[in-house]
Amino acid sequence: MDLSSAEWRKSSRSGTNGGECVEVADNLPGVVAVRDSKDPAGPVLTFGPAAWRAFVTLAARQG
Repeated sequence: MDLSSAEWRKSSRSGTNGGECVEVADNLPGVVAVRDSKDPAGPVLTFGPAAWRAFVTLAARQG
């Protein structure tokens, strides 16, 4: 999958101390990409938009 046009942004739930940070790119057609900001060249998880919305909704209820 070509992620060269991904516009990564840090999760609003990530701290500012450089620790556990998640970045999300939701500007790609038909996919939401997620990566560890400490390893930007590392693995990327991808989700369909509906699956990502369901995850975020559930995570917000747990938080």
